[in-house]
Amino acid sequence: MLSAFAEAEQFDLLGHYLHGTECFATDVVRAEIRQGAESRPGLGVVQTATWLAWATLDDDEGRGLDAFLRWKELVGAERHDFGEASTFAFAELHGGTSVIDDRQATNVGRREGLEVHGSLWLITAFCNSAKLTEHAAMRLVDDLRRVGARLPCTGSEFPAWARKQGLLRTA
Repeated sequence: MLSAFAEAEQFDLLGHYLHGTECFATDVVRAEIRQGAESRPGLGVVQTATWLAWATLDDDEGRGLDAFLRWKELVGAERHDFGEASTFAFAELHGGTSVIDDRQATNVGRREGLEVHGSLWLITAFCNSAKLTEHAAMRLVDDLRRVGARLPCTGSEFPAWARKQGLLRTA
């Protein structure tokens, strides 16, 4: 999710709309971003974001590592799903909502009792709080899809899709 916003050149906008919200990403996600930035330089903005706190799963009791290994197994994480597994481990240990766009991992997280949502949930929250207009949200959805975000609707379909899901209030 962070990568898509960064590659769509909407990462600063994301930070602006999340102002005042405590946001964390794990050191595992940071390593994935750093590795991806070698071939996709747009990802560099994620590492320097002042609104995003980097969290480690390391602790003296080994709970973070145990949780990560458990989530890695539950998600069926290969190398590309480590970020999702670490996000779930952090949420399990510290509470909070996980925001990821991997549908399979989302289903696993929800099945195991976590609160998990995707980018479109976040975008509808911005619309519902009047931080983002529907028209701007439609453009944002198209921008995210343009860089490969796996979203269930296009920008023009977004308002109807979000209302059907019960996410977007009627204008």
